[in-house]
Amino acid sequence: MKFTLSWLKEHLDTDEPLEKLADKLTMIGLEVESIEDKAKALAPFSIARVISAEQHPNADRLRVCMVDTGDGGAPVQVVCGAPNARAGLISVFSPPGTFIPGKNITLGVGTIRGVESRGMLCSAAELQISEDHDGIMELPADAPIGKSYATWAGLGDPVIEINLTPNRQDCTGVHGIARDLSAADMGKLIDPGIKPLKGEFPCPVKVTVEDATLCPGFALRLVRGVKNGPSPEWLQKRLTSIGLRPINALVDITNFMTYDRARPLHVFDAKKVTGNLTVRRAKNGETLLALDGRTYTLDPSICVIADEHGVESLAGIMGGETSGCDENTTDVLIESALWNEINIAQTGRKLGINSDARYRFERGVDPAFMVPGLELATKMVIEFCGGSPSETVVVGNAFGEDRIIDFPLTEVKRLAGIEVPLVEMRRILGHLGFMVAGNGPVVKVAVPSWRTDVHGKADIVEEIVRIVGVDKVPMTPFERGDDARKPVLTAMQNRTRRAKRALAARGMVEAVTWSFISKPHAELFGGGQAELALANPIASDLSDMRPSLLPGLVAAAQANANRGFADVALFEVGQVFKGDKPENQFIAAAGVRHGFASSKGVGRHWSSTAMTDALDAKADAFAVLAAAGAPMQALQIVAGGASWLHPGRSGTIQIGPQNVLGYFGELHPRALEALGADGPLMAFEVILDRVPDAKKKPTRAKPLLELSAFQPVSRDFAFIVDRSVKAGDIVRAAQAVDKKLITDVSVFDVYEGKGIDPDKKSVAIAVTMQPREKTLTDQEIDAVAAKIVAEVTKKTGGSLRG
Repeated sequence: MKFTLSWLKEHLDTDEPLEKLADKLTMIGLEVESIEDKAKALAPFSIARVISAEQHPNADRLRVCMVDTGDGGAPVQVVCGAPNARAGLISVFSPPGTFIPGKNITLGVGTIRGVESRGMLCSAAELQISEDHDGIMELPADAPIGKSYATWAGLGDPVIEINLTPNRQDCTGVHGIARDLSAADMGKLIDPGIKPLKGEFPCPVKVTVEDATLCPGFALRLVRGVKNGPSPEWLQKRLTSIGLRPINALVDITNFMTYDRARPLHVFDAKKVTGNLTVRRAKNGETLLALDGRTYTLDPSICVIADEHGVESLAGIMGGETSGCDENTTDVLIESALWNEINIAQTGRKLGINSDARYRFERGVDPAFMVPGLELATKMVIEFCGGSPSETVVVGNAFGEDRIIDFPLTEVKRLAGIEVPLVEMRRILGHLGFMVAGNGPVVKVAVPSWRTDVHGKADIVEEIVRIVGVDKVPMTPFERGDDARKPVLTAMQNRTRRAKRALAARGMVEAVTWSFISKPHAELFGGGQAELALANPIASDLSDMRPSLLPGLVAAAQANANRGFADVALFEVGQVFKGDKPENQFIAAAGVRHGFASSKGVGRHWSSTAMTDALDAKADAFAVLAAAGAPMQALQIVAGGASWLHPGRSGTIQIGPQNVLGYFGELHPRALEALGADGPLMAFEVILDRVPDAKKKPTRAKPLLELSAFQPVSRDFAFIVDRSVKAGDIVRAAQAVDKKLITDVSVFDVYEGKGIDPDKKSVAIAVTMQPREKTLTDQEIDAVAAKIVAEVTKKTGGSLRG
């Protein structure tokens, strides 16, 4: 929400400085996002006169200008490329050292094609006061040479932008903001009231509302004999200051009412409306050419205003171009209505329209201001355009429901911890528009019509506290008691944190992607069920809840590659949805690697060939599982993964066939094509919910394990086994011989080829034995080695390679 300081002072009688007003706005919940003070930003720019403009000796399109800056000194030489630079022109000059906002540069003394230039003659675009960049600014002949341009042009009115929470619709108008500041002792609210205009004749247009749930109230008035033209200069400046383009008086009045009083209105050219108006649901296939120049196809979920010819307006969102007002308009219908907030939001989202009217109506406008808003707009139309008004037609309820809350005075102390006297409560609530009856201990509080967000006692406490000041709420420590504090984080929260740290430590960058993906992508990763489709998706390609984190990560990796950053390693830890039941929603950890973003060394360099491969994805997955507390000795690797992975370059991680923890490997070419990504691309995904919890049983205290004083012994073994035998089976068989003595078993070589049968392979392992009590003798080492050979032979059917 944007407004200017002078606009605010039309509703608030105050002498407070801008900085104090801005601080108070933030303190009462209307957070100030920015303050744009053009007078301050454009202070170095002054009005100057071009004395002469000669052709540049070395450039056809440049002129060398001598400029009188009005400071009493010698003329300044400026090289200018504008086509309208000429002798006698009054324009805007910026000296060296000036920051040019439209170009985002600081001007210096320069030499252009061999000619020195000591300043700049500016266009409106370079000052960011309009989009005109065709030439330098041309000011009137009586503009004072040497004076500040911003001061002369009246740009000394700061523009304030506040960030509103969705419940504060009343502050989408400047009047509501002034009301809040008045309650916070920043000035006195200016609210003279609105006198109704007496109609001179009955309104010839009747209104029918077919569904009162979509339109609780509708008011209409005809004004005959108007002359539509440009709006007054003060109104045009108001609109321009907040980024709106003045169109004509009738349209500008409706825009002004939207921002000034949070009351969106619509004006129809009465001569373009056929017969009476009907508020109804649209029919399937009906279309409307709207004021934004787009044609919308409608359905029965959309509320419209129609005449006997067809649809003329999208209710509460945007009017139609056919019945819009222009310079030929002589009779105008002014509409002020109340609309169903949910229907407005759904229609706007469905059609992709974000209008100022939708922004306000979907939050709930003041119902009691429907008719007064129409009266005020009618008064402005007659003042600016002339004409005579009809009587007002009102259909439905012009007032909201009365809301009276029984409010115990002790609630402020109970909920906020501060003491506020009843007198101060009355003052605050009264300035905010509430009415308080009674003297306690319980008073009755009548809620004003424009505060549609206030429903209970806690809401009233919030109103009082935000005006008194949240800084007045005392810091109160929680009573800890004598018992030990319980853990703040759950087991899953701890598991999630550790997983993120483990992946970040492996050189991966965390990403946060949408929880929604397109239906084809969802189906590719095992989703796409009807119960996981969104009823009101924000976009067609975000229609389904994600069954996997990988589609979002692949899209992010491809977006980086498209911008020249192909070597990326991204991860995400978040929720995935396998069904609509809570037991089918899991926390997963996933990651992708592309290009040279290998865990063996990130980055492309002449000394490195560290292209990422499936083993990187496997290592990433194991790092996550180790950090999450998975029983690493019990993990099994099964060749082949999910359907979206390459069948020969992927694996499945499980603890038995009934508990699949996740997958890793290279993405299948078909999956890459469906996702629109370039390969090869490595990925993994594990389900953290499926990691078994650590066993919690009382055990005897064990002494800390110290480093052994005895030398470890390492022995190598090479076994001839069938090609179908997994190396992991050999490792587990060797480890099982003596788990206390054997501390490590690792595969260091796999050989297939000459000297080995075609259906066989050689797998070499290194076994480390760490004695604890004494040095092992040769006989003891040989005995353990024999057991290893026997156990591997028994479990795998292999034999020791000679």
